[in-house]
Amino acid sequence: MTVLLSLVVLLPLFGAATALILRRRPVQRALSFVTLGMSLVAATSVLVDAWSNDEVNVVRMGGWPGSFAITFVADRLASVMVVIALTVTLLVLLYSVGQKSAGERSAFYHPVYMVMSAGISQAFLAGDLFNLFVAFEILLMASYVLLTLEGSDAQIRSGTTYVVLNVIESMVLVTAVGLIFAATGTVSMAELPARLATLPDGARMGLQLLLLVAFGIKAAVFPLFFWLPDSYPTAPSSVSAVFAGLLTKVGVYCLIRTQTLLFPGELNDLIVVVGALTMALGVLGAISHTDMKRILSFHIVSQIGYMVFGLGIGGTTAIAATIFYLIHHIPVKTSLFLVEGIIERDTGSSSFDAVSGLARRSPAFAAVFLVPALSLAGLPPLSGFLAKFAIVRAGVDAEQWLAVAVALAVSLLTLVSMTKIWVGAFWGDV
Repeated sequence: MTVLLSLVVLLPLFGAATALILRRRPVQRALSFVTLGMSLVAATSVLVDAWSNDEVNVVRMGGWPGSFAITFVADRLASVMVVIALTVTLLVLLYSVGQKSAGERSAFYHPVYMVMSAGISQAFLAGDLFNLFVAFEILLMASYVLLTLEGSDAQIRSGTTYVVLNVIESMVLVTAVGLIFAATGTVSMAELPARLATLPDGARMGLQLLLLVAFGIKAAVFPLFFWLPDSYPTAPSSVSAVFAGLLTKVGVYCLIRTQTLLFPGELNDLIVVVGALTMALGVLGAISHTDMKRILSFHIVSQIGYMVFGLGIGGTTAIAATIFYLIHHIPVKTSLFLVEGIIERDTGSSSFDAVSGLARRSPAFAAVFLVPALSLAGLPPLSGFLAKFAIVRAGVDAEQWLAVAVALAVSLLTLVSMTKIWVGAFWGDV
């Protein structure tokens, strides 16, 4: 199992290096499908072992002691996230090849796409903070290349905003990692809880705030979320789909891991406030636009707010609801961006001014959009309803009345904006 766990990350990196040397597109495509497929098989084997044997698989690279080791840890949650991530990247890869997107025709698309996949898996499996920082740097480099692959003015401008904010995030994270190591003598997330507990309250709170800021930027939470709706709409649709489904979820996942493991129960009220503001501002941005891609991008921010709200509530029920919301949101948001990509390819635009009457021309295609859209809005009996109900119920139990009211209002406004897309793009003019 140790070898399989390593292969989940190493196979895409090997495939990327090989594809970069062999520039022929058919070879690159084959390498992408084969290496990501093999990584998925390895990750699935690790997941089966984690669930059936109730084991946590650990790999320490290089033989270093635990305090310094580069560690991969695959418990049930990490294994599930990696399997979902690899499944999504494979399906989106199939979509991008089938749609013959402009970005996919670049000689750099497949190598960088595999590097991004490796970075996502590494972030989910990281068992130490330094390894997590390295994964974030891999993701930053790969995502910037994919974001600006076509080289348009809009992509370069939004890509600059994206990279500046993420460089700031990297600086905050590496500062936090350095200070944590200086204070505790370890970066291992298995050893840190006991050592952080011995620190003065002020020092521990300062370290927690640094990690909250770093992972909050990656997750696109209030107040540093503006880079996301600015950058995602300019990327190729296949790239936007992966970004929407997975990249922000890496930030949320890291928030869940660090806040529940390293700082349990601390600053929860602040996290609830941040979650409520993220929900509200995200949905207000969504309803103010008439471009489908921008509406969906703002809704990423809004839905991240629900997850942060659940994290701030704390407790077993709320954290379980947050994880369910996280898992539900990946396929829902990815599928919505893929549908938008097909619309944009066929009509040349994602604006309501150029798109209308799609339901009359293709009822089946309209249904493919409608189901995830209703799930995003939280209508029963879809997964979005179950996820929102669980988080709202946890908020009621915790007597977070104002945040619960915000969550309910945001859900209603989400339905309004999804109706706006349906009327504007599928039925006719707004």
